[in-house]
Amino acid sequence: MRIASFETMAVRIPREPGPSAPREEADYVTLRLRTDDGIEGIAYAGFASTLVTKALKETVDALAAETVGTDPHAVEAIGRSLARKAGGGSPAGLVTRAISAIDVALWDIRGKALGMPVWKLLGAASGSVPTYASGFLWRHYDLEALATAAADLAGQGFRAMKFRMGAEASADAELARLRTMREAAGPDVDLMVDINQGWDVNRAITVGRGMAEYGLFWLEDPVHFQDYAGLARIADALDTPIAAGEYHYGVEPFRHMLEARSIDIVMVDLLRVGGITQWMKAAYMAEAYNLPVVTHLAPEILGHALAAAPNGLYVEHMPWAFALFEEVPQLDPATGRLVMPDEPGLGLRFDEARISASAL
Repeated sequence: MRIASFETMAVRIPREPGPSAPREEADYVTLRLRTDDGIEGIAYAGFASTLVTKALKETVDALAAETVGTDPHAVEAIGRSLARKAGGGSPAGLVTRAISAIDVALWDIRGKALGMPVWKLLGAASGSVPTYASGFLWRHYDLEALATAAADLAGQGFRAMKFRMGAEASADAELARLRTMREAAGPDVDLMVDINQGWDVNRAITVGRGMAEYGLFWLEDPVHFQDYAGLARIADALDTPIAAGEYHYGVEPFRHMLEARSIDIVMVDLLRVGGITQWMKAAYMAEAYNLPVVTHLAPEILGHALAAAPNGLYVEHMPWAFALFEEVPQLDPATGRLVMPDEPGLGLRFDEARISASAL
């Protein structure tokens, strides 16, 4: 079996569900890798600025062309070869996003060829994974909107949810958001807070200490993602676990974070790390430090990976790319878990009508 051809398309689709995020549309580059015996693996590149969509598609096209004639089972060798051909050096930017999409499509092919879902191919015993609601609770929400959304998510069956802080003028105003969330969600829901690098070290420690009484599950990216020493200071000062890692490209930065004891929970992004193959490497590296790993974006893909990670903690239920597909993994409201499909490969099919109508 060999890769025989590929097809890409740049599309712009609405983010779901409804009005939530600051940007209501997003661009993606869909990818189809086809083998000489008729198997098609699918994936997408995205979560980048719309200004570089054309460049991203051209990058995916150039690197996908290099896979033609290769054995799709050789995911590690193909990834290394593409990185080398694209220039070598530290992984970053569009090259890594493109390689990630190719890697995901290769895993989809492998699963379909072997008749196994990717989560089972990776070694998981079950495709059911813990998940938390994300993409619903934004910084611009006032307290009433936060309370309404939190109660609604809990009613849907989510046992965990994440919201954003970092825009208030005072520590008291910041803590009022957490207090509102705790009261609305109830005592049994895990609450996470994402600062998106908006604080300095002192602010993070001061406000972080006030968060303790509300049982915060983790504090995410309180300061710049490359401030390893600052993150370590915060982690030492607070009992609340510090989560970070989503902004890093490749697996190498995770070694530096772990060696510096900068974080308590390792968050790994699919497209920035280099696909499923590299995501699993970062997860195993975290395991060596006795730390849990969580996903960032792309739950319809990363649910497979987290299911196979022995230290997997939570999948981020961020539904931004769901509109690309006919069906996506569903939340089991009885357990608060995301149920990955049992079909071979990723268990995903592009929504052909929507993609065609959304082409750029």
